[in-house]
Amino acid sequence: MDSRLNHFDAAGNAVMVDVGGKSLTERTAIASGKIFVGAEVYHAIESATAKKGDVLGVARVAGIMAAKKTSDVIPLCHPLPLSHCRLEFEMLPDEGAVKAVATVKTTWATGVEMEALHAVSVALLTIYDMCKAIDKRMTLGEIHLERKSGGKSGEFYAANEISRTK
Repeated sequence: MDSRLNHFDAAGNAVMVDVGGKSLTERTAIASGKIFVGAEVYHAIESATAKKGDVLGVARVAGIMAAKKTSDVIPLCHPLPLSHCRLEFEMLPDEGAVKAVATVKTTWATGVEMEALHAVSVALLTIYDMCKAIDKRMTLGEIHLERKSGGKSGEFYAANEISRTK
């Protein structure tokens, strides 16, 4: 068994990693993703005219709530005391897309990468839900960890890694 796969015991059974002996350190993760939309949906989001209300405001709250509940959805994640979670959105007219960026922080014995990824995913799904009456042809993509800091593995920057192929 690959020793890097620490969610499995020697017999191959799924386990929650024991972080009890690890020191508490400040940890940050930033994740992002995009939802690609048609012109009508893009305009409704940008002009805040969607019938269901403030699309990005609701998506922001949904993403923050998702970060706080990650361990309820991802089976082997630890429940973490988050010290900060922020969701930001960028309108990308040339791509017909909205980019979501989540920044999550904690001071604890394990990282917050899953919380940041979960926040982005749920924020984008919320945009889809609020705009599907306009057009169901939206697609979500490019959800990834941009960077993380803290913990045993130290710093990670996606820009320094091998480029993803499309």
